[in-house]
Amino acid sequence: MNANLVVTLIAACSTTLSAAPWPQFRGPRGDGVSTAENVPVTFGEKDSLKWKTELPGRGWSSPVFDGKTLWVTTAEEIFPDEEEKTRILKQAGEEAKVFASRQVATRIELSALAIDYENGKITKTIALATIDNPQTIHTLNSFASPTPVIEGNRLYAHFGAFGTFAIDTEQGAIVWQKKIDLEHGVGPGSSPLLHGGRLVLICDGVDRQFVTALDAASGEEVWTTDRPSMRAATGDQKKSYNTPIVVVGRDGKEQLVCMGAQWLVSYDPATGKEFWRLDHGDGFSVVPRPVYSPKTGLLYLSTGYGKPELLAVRIDGEGDITGSDKIAWREAKRIPARPSPILVGDELYVIADGGVASCFDAGTGTLHWTERIDGNYSSSPLFADGHLFFANHEGVVTVVKPGRSLEVVSRNPLEGTIMASPLALDGNLILRSGTALYRFSK
Repeated sequence: MNANLVVTLIAACSTTLSAAPWPQFRGPRGDGVSTAENVPVTFGEKDSLKWKTELPGRGWSSPVFDGKTLWVTTAEEIFPDEEEKTRILKQAGEEAKVFASRQVATRIELSALAIDYENGKITKTIALATIDNPQTIHTLNSFASPTPVIEGNRLYAHFGAFGTFAIDTEQGAIVWQKKIDLEHGVGPGSSPLLHGGRLVLICDGVDRQFVTALDAASGEEVWTTDRPSMRAATGDQKKSYNTPIVVVGRDGKEQLVCMGAQWLVSYDPATGKEFWRLDHGDGFSVVPRPVYSPKTGLLYLSTGYGKPELLAVRIDGEGDITGSDKIAWREAKRIPARPSPILVGDELYVIADGGVASCFDAGTGTLHWTERIDGNYSSSPLFADGHLFFANHEGVVTVVKPGRSLEVVSRNPLEGTIMASPLALDGNLILRSGTALYRFSK
């Protein structure tokens, strides 16, 4: 065989092996854990930078990766002046005290972008929808916050009430689209889950709360299940923004776990039938995605806004398990309302919105350490190649060694705000800021 051909084949194989897909929010298992090796731990605007691509529009959705192309969603916005903003908010019935925390757009244009992994060039811009006078959102949110999910040549981009789209990535064409009527309150946030040929969406709005599964091929509804009734007096405390996960208990049964305001609920992913429910308290606007440990048999979750608590829940219950022994342990101090927890070995790590990180024994809840890592946080942490990565609003990514004491490896400042969660691929780290997408390489 020709020597040059051998070299070419080896290089091609190496590229394929190093390009394992990252198909959904928080990676292959939805837990923020990557199997990537040789991931850079020191990087910056001029350090270990393979490429930096300025992105049109804005969005807090994380990138997904199909093995050769990175995909992101974005929203290009047209904003009114302050006088017009005030008029729109009054017309919408908003109270004056919340005006400062609301974003108002007169028009948004939603798109999916394809970015070449090798050179960072935008190879496709797929226009999805133009929406006049969309619902107002919180200043911490964006009109493109849910992370898409990809499988083969299908990208599923979800924008909450603004639309859900199945896209043929080869043709750059919309296969189907669906609009779900829902009042989010402060904008969309729940990312979709693809499982068993169904696209699962948590739709916990101010006006109504339910979980639905769509046929991934056609977009047709397979099942819809209403959430349990709630004691909250207002819809604002019934809304939520969680992303579902599928877990397999020790009995081998698949469970679709959907966290929401007041209730944690387990469903049959095939039918939407409820297995069990837990009243977790009065938490609402729940953002953190739960994680599950097959070793401990425990599900770890944050109860959201109000006063966040961290719960470790046994998933082998039936019916209403409130008041039973199914909560193995709980912690009420320094718990995040936005970043998800992460499990590494026998330790569970969380970082509170205000930058206090904590490490717990996953089995017992014993606190090993709690330390401040400067900044404000919405991005969920990443574990890759023996390190934890925490990215803050101020654009600084702090890298630490996991363990029963805190060891900071590096602090890496970037330009712009970071709210999207990072991803790691062999030899590389991918980060999205408010304005750009980065690839850092060793």
